[in-house]
Amino acid sequence: MTAVVQKNSKHRISDSKDVKDGKVGKEKNSKEDASLDERPVREKDYTACSEAENKVFVEKMILNILSCKGLSKQLSSNEILRLLFLGKRLFISQARMVEIEAPVRICGDTHGQYGDLIRLFHKGGFPPKSNYLFLGDYVDRGRHSLEVILLLLCYKLRFERNIFLLRGNHECAHINFAYGFRDEIGHRKPRDACVIYNEFKEMFNVMPLTAIVGSRILCMHGGLSPRLNTLDDLRKMPSPTEAATDSLEMDILWADPMNDQTGFKPSLRGASVSFGPDVVSKICKDFDLDLIVRAHQVVQDGFEFFANRRLVTIFSAPHYCGQFDNSGSMCVVSEGLEVSFDILRPAKIEAQLPRGVTPK
Repeated sequence: MTAVVQKNSKHRISDSKDVKDGKVGKEKNSKEDASLDERPVREKDYTACSEAENKVFVEKMILNILSCKGLSKQLSSNEILRLLFLGKRLFISQARMVEIEAPVRICGDTHGQYGDLIRLFHKGGFPPKSNYLFLGDYVDRGRHSLEVILLLLCYKLRFERNIFLLRGNHECAHINFAYGFRDEIGHRKPRDACVIYNEFKEMFNVMPLTAIVGSRILCMHGGLSPRLNTLDDLRKMPSPTEAATDSLEMDILWADPMNDQTGFKPSLRGASVSFGPDVVSKICKDFDLDLIVRAHQVVQDGFEFFANRRLVTIFSAPHYCGQFDNSGSMCVVSEGLEVSFDILRPAKIEAQLPRGVTPK
């Protein structure tokens, strides 16, 4: 889901060589420096760590993020970079199409709405109590993209078989450069912003794009593609990829269903395609699928069926951007592949108003 480009931000990230080399902002009295490791991070520092050491480290990071004391204070730049190194290594080791067994809870866009992510976990159970598949768009628009992506990454690293993370279109550099994530890093980690952002880009570029649950439910962020002929096309998608040009990868991240059309047509978004109900029916028949689950669009009730209930859109960010009154939802897939939905209603606006003030 994209929105309006933020222009003239006060917190732009410098691309100068000094920033890239970590030489800017080392003033003696800087509050930022007080919380950062003085020694620049190096990948070799992490490759020497044992699995047991990484486990202890990740568990500590989960507790730090959940402490709600402010990520900028709780996690140093080197700790963030270590998590990104471990995440990139894990995603590279995964198949391009992740194969998952039910039961699992499938979540759509979260878009930096950290409080609502915690509400999702409270409703469904924190990992590893429940299994989760997230369909991407963790960053941009909301105020706490770093908390959202880093907490989910920590859970993935700690409970690899209980939580699965797919890539969304906002995990593409040409999108999150413009829609908030890059500026958030620049604001919250100004000294090391360039290297942190670049490491996020590299990790996003190797995240899986699709998943299949119980061999019957196909999942992705965006939608279907005229370039998709077999499931093996999804298994063989290139990695790393920026998914920035017309390709199967772009369609998987960007395509939308449209009720009033047949076949594929150029998308009104200006990127990728839209597809009609007939496309969904054909794909389900040819690939022997029961359901296609995707995200990418705000839907009023948090979920919305399409094509005679053969495709469903899931959106998990209630009260999106503080401007919509939509609910969020999770698609709950039982062990027998039965599908139901847990709804997350938007928080009451009255609770956010000063005492004595009523909404108009």
